[in-house]
Amino acid sequence: MAIAKPPISRRGLIVGAAALAAAPTSCFAANAVPTPAATPILSTPPTPNGAPWTKAAFQTAMAKSGRPVELTDAQFDAIQARKQPAMKLIASYLQSRLGEADPAVLAGFQALPREYYHYNYAQGRTTCGDAYDQPPKPWAIGYGSALSDYLGQAYMTQVCKPGPNDVSLEIGTGSGFQSSLLSRIVKSSYSIEIIQPLGNAVHKIFGPLGYDNIQTRVGDGYYGWPEQKDGFDIIIVTCAAQYAPPALFQQLKPGGRMIIPIGQPFKQGQVLYIYRKDENGKIHSRRDMGVFFIPMTGTMMKIPASAAKASPG
Repeated sequence: MAIAKPPISRRGLIVGAAALAAAPTSCFAANAVPTPAATPILSTPPTPNGAPWTKAAFQTAMAKSGRPVELTDAQFDAIQARKQPAMKLIASYLQSRLGEADPAVLAGFQALPREYYHYNYAQGRTTCGDAYDQPPKPWAIGYGSALSDYLGQAYMTQVCKPGPNDVSLEIGTGSGFQSSLLSRIVKSSYSIEIIQPLGNAVHKIFGPLGYDNIQTRVGDGYYGWPEQKDGFDIIIVTCAAQYAPPALFQQLKPGGRMIIPIGQPFKQGQVLYIYRKDENGKIHSRRDMGVFFIPMTGTMMKIPASAAKASPG
């Protein structure tokens, strides 16, 4: 799927940009978009200090994260007006794919101001006006990375079965949206980004929203986060791997779940795999739907599957 390439200046607000670029990005293949359902949605959450999420709160948080932006009341209101239809679309999609929409996943989405994550770091400008797009699609954030479409993010999150006592690890921080979403549900959220300028910039966005249970770092996700000695209940990989890295299986707790797209870089035919480690340490795998993600780089590109330790499952 192509990504949107907004055609205006570095600091300009983008509303409904339509130009396309050819760079590949992350998305679910052939998503069937259902008709929005009349699903009860939680109210808009307050900011960390208890105030409503307003244009002023948005601009203050953006400035604190090093990404200042200016927009009119009408532009901000137009973004907010699209949120509830998008929430209903997410609920319908999860119901159609998984039989139900997890209230915790819906609440997590409701808690996040998606417009805050719409930003192209390489070009230094917001694309907040494109938040809650319908039909949903990925959006470029610079350095060859992307903010994935929100239906795919909802699906992967619910398939992970996150709970309030879980500790999660994301491979591929990207925009920071996925790690933020998990942080609204789990106890602690960890995330690794291999692209240094992107990882360093995104590291600054969580504090202004009061998200204090997220830890990020720049590094090679092939090796996971071994310093977290207790391991992870959830590992979610948001880039396409040629095979599942052995270290990630080792860091998965008994009872843990790992979601990973597997396939060749920049090619169709990638498949989402769901792994589960049972209480005895045995790995069980399930082939899920077709997807298309940007590739896992670093060590993954240097060690072929034949040379790596055979993956369980």
